[in-house]
Amino acid sequence: QVQLVEAGGGSVQAGGSLRLSCVASGRTFSIKVMGWFRRAPGKDREFVAGTSWSDDNTFYEESVKGRFTISRDNVKNTVYLQMNSLNPEDTAVYYCAAKVGLGFSINYATYAYWGQGTQVTVSS
Repeated sequence: QVQLVEAGGGSVQAGGSLRLSCVASGRTFSIKVMGWFRRAPGKDREFVAGTSWSDDNTFYEESVKGRFTISRDNVKNTVYLQMNSLNPEDTAVYYCAAKVGLGFSINYATYAYWGQGTQVTVSS
């Protein structure tokens, strides 16, 4: 089992920044990919960004490219999501997730472990 705990959500005005963190514990050696997803009110869960757990490969949803940066610290078993130039459309509950199978994926069903979520609210 892998446990994930997110932190760092909050409320900001448009154009502002937030940094989310996600600490993994338990069988972290089984993690292959870490991802961030979000769910806005009335919408389906959406992939945001992902990173390999063992190298520097990253991938992003198109609308966040150039604004969001995913990074990881394997010593701390932590993955981060730096979010800049936030806009109201970024308002959502953000979840981190761990994938134990090989290969990147934007499909939430391929991620086995999930955090509890953290709310991000961006006002105009």
